Amino acid sequence: MRIQLLMAATILIAPAAAVAQDDIPRTASGRPDLSGTYDIATRTPMMRDPKYGDDPYMSAEDAHGIAAATEAGRAQADIPSDPDRKAPPVGGDGHRSNIGGHNPFWFDFGTIPFQIDGKYRNSIITDPPDGRLPPKTDRGRALTPRGLGAYNRNPGGAWWIETGEDLYDEPEVQTLGTRCLYTGGPTVPVRPSAYNNLKTITQTDTHVAIHVEWMHWTRIVRLDSEHAPQEYRSFGGDSVGWWEDDTLVVETTNFLRAPHVPHEGLRVVERFRRIDADTLFYEFTVEDSDYTAPYTGSLPWPRTDKRLYEYACHEGNYSMGNMLRGARLLEKEAREEPRAPRSIVD
Repeated sequence: MRIQLLMAATILIAPAAAVAQDDIPRTASGRPDLSGTYDIATRTPMMRDPKYGDDPYMSAEDAHGIAAATEAGRAQADIPSDPDRKAPPVGGDGHRSNIGGHNPFWFDFGTIPFQIDGKYRNSIITDPPDGRLPPKTDRGRALTPRGLGAYNRNPGGAWWIETGEDLYDEPEVQTLGTRCLYTGGPTVPVRPSAYNNLKTITQTDTHVAIHVEWMHWTRIVRLDSEHAPQEYRSFGGDSVGWWEDDTLVVETTNFLRAPHVPHEGLRVVERFRRIDADTLFYEFTVEDSDYTAPYTGSLPWPRTDKRLYEYACHEGNYSMGNMLRGARLLEKEAREEPRAPRSIVD
């Protein structure tokens, strides 16, 4: 199945590649020059809406409807807030972050789904054929680190005392994202996110560096090399690469699941192919023992003139200290004035 999908992807991009072959920049050694900065923001979702079944495309009408809804949502979000509004209700107002998040100015979901060979794709995932991630294994469900769901619970008070969770004991028990250490989604394999979608590639004859804006993480790909011993691990893994004709193939292993916790059974293979002077075609396949089957996805990387700046997450960041101070205050109130248990909803 995977070979068939790779052939399909090649067929889809082949006409554009053939026409633009003479426009592909190359290094002095003759390899395609992948260097540049790319903006992969898109309204194509990671997983396909079940209404499309096994069809990987959506109509132009659907795509432009998404673009119109995106613009309308942005315009609505930019309306100034009522300065006389009341505080959010206990437990939040239904927003994912309960009391709100970043100003919408900072988000960049893209404007419209991307196109392949003139057709709008309805998912980044291409295999399984339904365009959706395969189910997780029992092991995967048990070992997946605690995510945002636990932090989005806000029934009021120090509810974690009742459940025995350690969510707010110290900085080290926060998620990797909250600690500004690593964000897996935008890094390996590379996928679009809510913001910070710029990627910069720097290439030599022996190494390729892939710098992702969020969390300011640089992957160093050693060309024609061997993987480091398994005891050498990082959140972004260990990447080695090689050329197959004009396609750069990158294999990444040796991942960490959490600090000092190996992620066994995870292997990512990525393929970078330049379509023309302004576009890369990117494909990834993930083999992960947390899932019942491998999965594959792909998307174009359009070149941009935007500049990738440092994601300085913790410089002048008062949130961590204030979050922990707030937790201590709620615990103090709970000890002094015990309250009836509240219903906790993810």
